[in-house]
Amino acid sequence: MHIHYPTRRLFFSLLTILGLQNGLAQDWPDLEHFREANEALPPPGPDEDRVVFMGNSITIGWLHAVPEFFENKPYVNRGISGQTTPQMLLRFRQDVLDLNPKVVVILAGTNDIAGNTGPMTLQQILDNLKSMAELALANGVEPVLSSVLPAYDYPWRPGLEPNVKIPRLNAMIKNYADLSGIVYLDYFSVMADSRNGLDKTLATDEVHPTVKGYQIMGPLVEAAIDKALARRAGR
Repeated sequence: MHIHYPTRRLFFSLLTILGLQNGLAQDWPDLEHFREANEALPPPGPDEDRVVFMGNSITIGWLHAVPEFFENKPYVNRGISGQTTPQMLLRFRQDVLDLNPKVVVILAGTNDIAGNTGPMTLQQILDNLKSMAELALANGVEPVLSSVLPAYDYPWRPGLEPNVKIPRLNAMIKNYADLSGIVYLDYFSVMADSRNGLDKTLATDEVHPTVKGYQIMGPLVEAAIDKALARRAGR
């Protein structure tokens, strides 16, 4: 659309007044975050079973808290703190598919329930997870859909009842995974306490895992990766 200069000037003045002009240039999905790292990452070797971990602060926090879990393994961490499933979906091609993994482990949804990027229904969250899984499968990548980790409440936004909503979402994710022949990774049932939350020993803020929490998650994800690799080989 062509806008004549006076009209164009008025248009951008209105955007500035409304606080929208900066939003037009905003990198909402944070595509810039891993751009240089992606460019520097060499293609996988012929026998490399590359796995990309796609997620939020829980995923990137794993790399920071237990870096040895990722050392000397074909694991690529692409978690960005605070992100929701629509943001991950927008960067999925760049931060997952273009890296040519055999498996992607998707752990997402808790920030959607917290409303980090606005209100989201459980169905909308599931739809974004389904879209990521379907993109992976269409490109020869085997997805692993993780359960959302337990959370009794969110310290940054209390009162949203994640202890009720997360189990409902997890049931929806598992049902989709089962019907689609996709590996479902169940962290929740192993880690949840009697409140459907995380014990302080597993997450001091009851959301982000401690080293002990990640130590529980490690064998679970590696078993899921092995299963996904076997399914990929059989497809």
